[in-house]
Amino acid sequence: MRLDSAVVLAAGEGTRLRPLTKHRPKPLLPAANRPILSYVLDALIDAGVDDLHLVVGYQRDRVQDYVGPTYRGRTVTYHVQEKQLGTGHAVLQARDAIDADFLVVNGDEVVTAGMVESVMDAHSATDAATLGVVESDRAAEYGAVSLDGDRIVELVERPDDDSYRLLNAGIYACGPSLFADIESTGRRAGELYLTDAIADQIRGGNAVRGVRVEGLWSTATYPWDLLTVARDLLAIGHVDEPERSRGVYVDETASVHDDATLRAPVVVGPDAAIGPGAVVGPDTALGRNTTVDAGAVVEGSVLDIDTRVGANATVVDAVTGQGVTVGPGATIPGGEADVRVGTTVHEGRRLGCIAADRATVGGGATVAPGTLIGPDARVATGAYADGVVPESAEVRR
Repeated sequence: MRLDSAVVLAAGEGTRLRPLTKHRPKPLLPAANRPILSYVLDALIDAGVDDLHLVVGYQRDRVQDYVGPTYRGRTVTYHVQEKQLGTGHAVLQARDAIDADFLVVNGDEVVTAGMVESVMDAHSATDAATLGVVESDRAAEYGAVSLDGDRIVELVERPDDDSYRLLNAGIYACGPSLFADIESTGRRAGELYLTDAIADQIRGGNAVRGVRVEGLWSTATYPWDLLTVARDLLAIGHVDEPERSRGVYVDETASVHDDATLRAPVVVGPDAAIGPGAVVGPDTALGRNTTVDAGAVVEGSVLDIDTRVGANATVVDAVTGQGVTVGPGATIPGGEADVRVGTTVHEGRRLGCIAADRATVGGGATVAPGTLIGPDARVATGAYADGVVPESAEVRR
């Protein structure tokens, strides 16, 4: 069934991704070297969707500035969720603009056009809803789905075992009656959830179809997951830049010195510059206008827009925000560490460090594995940083 309209949920903050989301919404975090949201919008347009509705909330100006009034020639209508009161509440913000069957897609998960097409092809006007489901050994982490044939019989938000192998891909086809279904759904802690409304339909005996979709599905719950997202995209070459050699993708406006080494898979974005003797890759994504100076090494990392790595610095297993500076001779050695996010300690995570927007690691400084550096924070020249460095704080020698 062809669906012309899609509601993209892009209002969330992503608190578990702090400090990267301290001043930026989760959909704008980098998937390789461009925002997650761009993959979602491209998938919808490539699948034939022309009417785009974005639900925005947290840091909404940044989303609207990035996407603009149109995206690839399609008009974008914005709906503001003033308070983030759940995914169901977010969908309700577009109610007055939708009068036919439509898609709902999470704006913070990488999906492909083929996955969207599969959901549309499976959906019919007699279905209460159709959901895309993905086979994964991580279903227990993201919410599992139980199927009987092509009918969904249960949505399991928090499975208590690892036997589930199907997860909700965050691609829904629904009729306009969904809005009333959401309104009649009970609230949890004051919030309305889209999955609760669909679960009510299942319990009521209505047809909720599940279609197994093929293609890349990738998302980030915690900061180090962005490294996995980048690896997933690079593994299949799902990037915009042309392929210079096998697994090496370099934008035409980028400058790579003849004596630099690019190790596949790697992507180098627009206006990036890599100096002589530098080694970049594998599993590395450089965003627009990034700089890797002479003799520096960047491996297994995601460097966002305007990040600069100084001469002879080493950056391994790191994710940077925008405008980050790593000084000459600084060392981020990478490897496994226990990482504290909020009040929870996650053991044995492979993470060199997270350096949020405009953070600075001074020349000759060392950053221990698992360190989280907040926005505008500074690790002074020759200093040693570990644990959590708060926003605007300074670690001195």
